[in-house]
Amino acid sequence: MPEDREVAGIRCMQVLAELGDYIDGELASERRSQIDAHLEGCTWCAQFGGRYANVVGQLQASREEIAPTLNAELLWKARGAV
Repeated sequence: MPEDREVAGIRCMQVLAELGDYIDGELASERRSQIDAHLEGCTWCAQFGGRYANVVGQLQASREEIAPTLNAELLWKARGAV
C-alpha cells in the first residue's frame, strides 16, 4: 500500500477500515460523504475500493445462487434422519 495519505480530512487506513460499512450502506450520510470525497481525491483507495466492492458483489451473487441448492440438500438429509 502507498503511504497513508489524508484526503478530504480522512486517512486511507480509516477509509479501508470502514469500507465494508460503506459498501453495505451502513454509514451516516456525513461520514459517507467524507469517504466519497476521499475516494474522489485518492486514486489508490478508489481502485482498491472498486475491486473490493466487485468481490463482495460476486460473493453475494454466488451465495444467492447456491443457497436454494444447499437448502434443498439439507432438507433432504434431515428427512432421511427422521
